[in-house]
Amino acid sequence: MRRIHLFDTTLRDGEQAPGASLNPEQKIVIAKQLAQLGVDIIEPGFPISSPGDFMAVQRISREVQGVEICGFARSVKEDIDAAVRATEAAERRRLHLFLSSSNIHLDFQLRKSREQVIQIARSMVAYAKRFVDRIEFSPMDATRTGDEFLFEIIEAVIAEGATIINIPDTVGYALPEEYGALFTRVMKNVRGSSQVEFSAHCHNDLGLAVANSLAAIRAGVTQVEVTVNGVGERAGNCSLEELAMAIETRKEALGAETGIRTEHIYSVSQKVSRAMSFPIAFNKPVVGRNAFQHEAGIHQDGLLKNRNTYEIMDPDRLGIPRSMIILGKHSGRHAIKHRVSQFGMELTDDQMEVLYTRFKELADQQKIVQDHQLMGLVGSTVNAVLEPYTLVHAQVLTGTTGHRMASCTITNNATGEQRICSGTGEAPVEALVAGMRQVLPIQVEFDDLELYSLSSGEEASGEAIVTVKAGGKSYRGVSEHRDVLMAVAQAFMAACNQAVREQGAFSETTEGVSAAGH
Repeated sequence: MRRIHLFDTTLRDGEQAPGASLNPEQKIVIAKQLAQLGVDIIEPGFPISSPGDFMAVQRISREVQGVEICGFARSVKEDIDAAVRATEAAERRRLHLFLSSSNIHLDFQLRKSREQVIQIARSMVAYAKRFVDRIEFSPMDATRTGDEFLFEIIEAVIAEGATIINIPDTVGYALPEEYGALFTRVMKNVRGSSQVEFSAHCHNDLGLAVANSLAAIRAGVTQVEVTVNGVGERAGNCSLEELAMAIETRKEALGAETGIRTEHIYSVSQKVSRAMSFPIAFNKPVVGRNAFQHEAGIHQDGLLKNRNTYEIMDPDRLGIPRSMIILGKHSGRHAIKHRVSQFGMELTDDQMEVLYTRFKELADQQKIVQDHQLMGLVGSTVNAVLEPYTLVHAQVLTGTTGHRMASCTITNNATGEQRICSGTGEAPVEALVAGMRQVLPIQVEFDDLELYSLSSGEEASGEAIVTVKAGGKSYRGVSEHRDVLMAVAQAFMAACNQAVREQGAFSETTEGVSAAGH
């Protein structure tokens, strides 16, 4: 197996996506998680670009151990000096210099001749070599440069001491067979190529970044530059998690492996998404919400018998918390029966038929039937209330200034007692949660909130996904409502009910339900 080194540029190229900027503290937190994930090189920023970026690169160089730190610079002395100073405390470091090479860049951006560009590349690599041994050089827009000049500039920088040659598909133009063949030609025709490492850097404008990177690996590349969630300029970069799992899943076919610790993939993905305020697409490979969820009855039946029937990766190994079966109008009896059994209940055949009919009626009215809704259907089928608590009423007083106030009425379904609670907070959700917590018999931490708009116009509704932590475990509730705050309140209640049920804090109701269910 060839070891493929993953060069993570989430904090540099990824951060160049519009609206993705991070402050130094966020960069430091993410860099430490990237090191834990097992990337080989981190490019923490562009030191010359701002005082904040310089400070972030400097602190990451001091504080993050076990990875190589890369200082990014244009082929300009001032950039190189800043990158050298920012990375001087790193345990291991390199400098990454780039310079445009394609005709369109030379004519319209640099406004320099090829001879001038060669001279700049030579002199700046030689200058950087005075300070750092490991020098990476990128001829920008290499895939639109043309072989003759590309070979010439690569030979020139190798002669001056460059040790890593990165051939970037800067605008995501190349096809996989073209990109792999380009590396093959460079390695065959450029003098000194056997003495350097080769790296791939692919953008995703045509959705080919991962495919192109795999083609480069097949051509002999030993380093690939990636970003978490594929973030980056325009359509982004080669996705770290997609490439890592493609190699992991097909390592025998590729004859390659990485050092990625897959159990950290999901947590790093979530951290970057939240820090950049970039939501992850539902259908995003590996880390998307739907990547390991199934609604179709045929798929659900197969998965319940053997997960490998429709899944080529194990989400548990990726640290992904998920419910494999999603209940909707395409779901069959097997999936519904399986989910009911997870509630600790067993229905008779007649009860199951009644439940199935009611389920289909509800599923035709909405996209997904959530667990708390299914619990309600099961309860009406067996003539019992299964949820420990019911949110009867909630009201929030909000405004432009001052604290927000919330009041809510919650029924304890074991005793039938209704309790009115109130809470305050800096924001409406904080006030709601403060009030609702007062009825719970266990300590619950509000961990995460996702909000999605499900339609447009004045009648738009919102979907809230709330994750809570209790007793060291996570529980998730989902709700949809035209009032977003009500969606949050209902989702929080659903998550808390799961925690209360599982942790046995409502045993008197469970016993009654179990008897009714059987």
